[in-house]
Amino acid sequence: MNSPPPPSWDLYRSFLAVIREGSLSAAARTLGLTQPTLARHIAALEEAVGGSLFIRSPRGLDPTDAARSLKPQAEALETAAASLWRTASGWGSEVRGTVRVTASEVVGARILPAILAQLRQRHPALEVELVLSNGVDNLLQRDADVAVRMVEPDQQALLVRRIGTIALGMYAHRDYLDRQGVPHCPHDLARHSLIGFDRETPDIRAMMRRAPAIDLPRFALRSDSHLAQLSAIEAGFGIGICQVPLARRNPDLVRLLADAFDMPMGMWVAMHEDLRTTPRCRAVFDGLAAGLREHVSAQQVG
Repeated sequence: MNSPPPPSWDLYRSFLAVIREGSLSAAARTLGLTQPTLARHIAALEEAVGGSLFIRSPRGLDPTDAARSLKPQAEALETAAASLWRTASGWGSEVRGTVRVTASEVVGARILPAILAQLRQRHPALEVELVLSNGVDNLLQRDADVAVRMVEPDQQALLVRRIGTIALGMYAHRDYLDRQGVPHCPHDLARHSLIGFDRETPDIRAMMRRAPAIDLPRFALRSDSHLAQLSAIEAGFGIGICQVPLARRNPDLVRLLADAFDMPMGMWVAMHEDLRTTPRCRAVFDGLAAGLREHVSAQQVG
């Protein structure tokens, strides 16, 4: 006797929407389906797996143990389906379809949008998924199509282009310096409000060895979000670290102790080698490389 066919992807998509939204009505709105259709999808999946996936509670629909065990596999299907569509939408010579780009918070929020806007003007059929993460996504596993990295990629089978070196500097807003004064040597930092990290990493420990005047317990504001640190500098909270070419965009940011604190940081653009002939990925890779080189060159001005 032949076994029944496995459930379709639509059922798992509905399942993920319900487990994320917590109710049939909210999940139906998210997917653009009617509530009865979504209910039928869940009932069909429950029949296929041979058990209940959700239990009604005052909060809505709570997942059962079976649902929790299915969730990672369903999310893997979701990722694979998205990757399949990105690949299928990129056939042909036209630059069209979706490219998933990953970058650090500051680069992704403050630098890439202008570059991506120019790319979109040149290629109106291009769509971009921009993922902000200070972690390192695995391009070999296709967590992203193109990555902007501040550490040199060491994975094989990657197409890598070195952009250059960005200087990091110590900065404060003019309003803060008007209130608290300008530090003239590293020892003067003891009386200032410093902005820094919350948790140490190997990279940060290496940086701190090169800047011994900065000490973790003395940070007046700690955050592992580089974007939050930059925003605090711009708000006049205190003194923190910023990319030199990025700081030059804001005339109210003043560089401090340039002789004592000058730290170079490399920048690379990378993508999987298999994507080098895919028009949309190649266009984004080349466009990001050109735009970021222009950004890096800004630190040589002024």
